[in-house]
Amino acid sequence: MNGITIALSKGRIFEETLPLLAAAGIVPTENPESSRKLIIDTNRADVRVVIVRASDVPTYVQYGAADLGIAGKDVLLEHGGAGLYQPLDLKIAKCRMSVAAPAGFDYAAAVQRGARLRIATKYIATAREHFAAKGVHVDLIKLYGSMELAPLAGLAEAIVDLISSGATLRANNLVEVEEIMEISSRLVVNQAALKTKRELIQPVIDAFAEAAQ
Repeated sequence: MNGITIALSKGRIFEETLPLLAAAGIVPTENPESSRKLIIDTNRADVRVVIVRASDVPTYVQYGAADLGIAGKDVLLEHGGAGLYQPLDLKIAKCRMSVAAPAGFDYAAAVQRGARLRIATKYIATAREHFAAKGVHVDLIKLYGSMELAPLAGLAEAIVDLISSGATLRANNLVEVEEIMEISSRLVVNQAALKTKRELIQPVIDAFAEAAQ
């Protein structure tokens, strides 16, 4: 394709990206929530959108299957960001990455006495770096599904996960015990594409930058 391909994931990131796309004069012709198509045309013949899993966005952009993508900081930290140009924090899909534990568990005391904690998370790299920097001994358990179940079922003492409203934690009698970092979504660009398709990509970056202020 001589135009550009933008990788997006369904849900909150897609919804919050629509105004940014509109600012760049790009309107997807279908909603991925109701369409089964994974490649969606737009009102512009030279722009298309591919719908991929959030954790796959950096990979599609890194290998040039997409020229641009929008991915959460959490995903980019786990991916490592190799070969990706990250020009903009779009300030969308905001949440935070935190440590959470059962309401009755004294996390601070356990850390203080040097206990070795089992932590369930899908964000292994971020969790490892966080606990290493604090000198806390942990065994990290990689999970793909609902993190909240791990402490309830006795698999782990605590979890590292994304939190927005905290409603899911409260529903499962868990509390946020430590914030690791604020998370928002970033624009990522394939570096080779930026050189070869600059006249198409730069106006999109500029429009996003203005709309995201």
